[in-house]
Amino acid sequence: MSYYSGKNILISGAASGIGKLMAMEMGKLGGNMLLLDIDALGLESLKNELAEKNIHSKIFICDLSNRQNIYTTAQQIGEVDILVNNAGIVTGKNILDAQDEMIEKTFQVNILAHFWLVKSFLPGMIERDSGHIVTIASAGGLAATPRMTDYCSSKFAAVGFDESLRLELKKMGSNVLTTIVCPFFIDTEMFTGAKTRFSFLLPILRKDYVVKRIIKAVARKKRRLIMPRFIYTIFPLRLLPFTVQDVILDFFGVNKSMDEFVGKGENV
Repeated sequence: MSYYSGKNILISGAASGIGKLMAMEMGKLGGNMLLLDIDALGLESLKNELAEKNIHSKIFICDLSNRQNIYTTAQQIGEVDILVNNAGIVTGKNILDAQDEMIEKTFQVNILAHFWLVKSFLPGMIERDSGHIVTIASAGGLAATPRMTDYCSSKFAAVGFDESLRLELKKMGSNVLTTIVCPFFIDTEMFTGAKTRFSFLLPILRKDYVVKRIIKAVARKKRRLIMPRFIYTIFPLRLLPFTVQDVILDFFGVNKSMDEFVGKGENV
């Protein structure tokens, strides 16, 4: 029996990208899929695809930038065993070019929605002393890049959110688990145009590979998943002076990775 068998699994941003793939793969492993997104047509299409594979699912249309909408929708969902905070958006603009409303929406979707979903479903997990909260952050939550001030800020917040939540649960003696996921750019529409200089060190990750790694990490109850392994060099890099950091990031092309970004805009 797989780790996912019989569990109620809620995935935000499930209508496309890695959210959609996670829904399909976790469903194949026996999960009861609860799919959350603002994209009604995308959700309906995914539900039909899952049904063709005899995978049970329920869809919930929800604007993750709206706190009350999240709370209202959560009341309709019921018990959740695994919560995957996956939804995200990226503007890909310099701070002076980014509209105020889009900056606010980036934070509402990329981090504040985590709070409202966790506050909705964590009490039940604590009461059952069982559950798993998965936070899909980003390598951009470990090292920032130009044209991503709002996105990186929200992902840095997501990393801190997971860490503090993990410590809170540990302090209260709870068996509820957390997993933080920090991948480099993924080959979804969300990051169309993003590039890398040394693909053997920092490859644009295939979404099927990312999902496979996430599913395995969560099942093994890993606390942290960073992809690719080269991203781990960021931690000692933080100890160096900024001037040295900037030279290294320039050399590896990180500071130019968003120069040709087109993107999808939203995946909420």
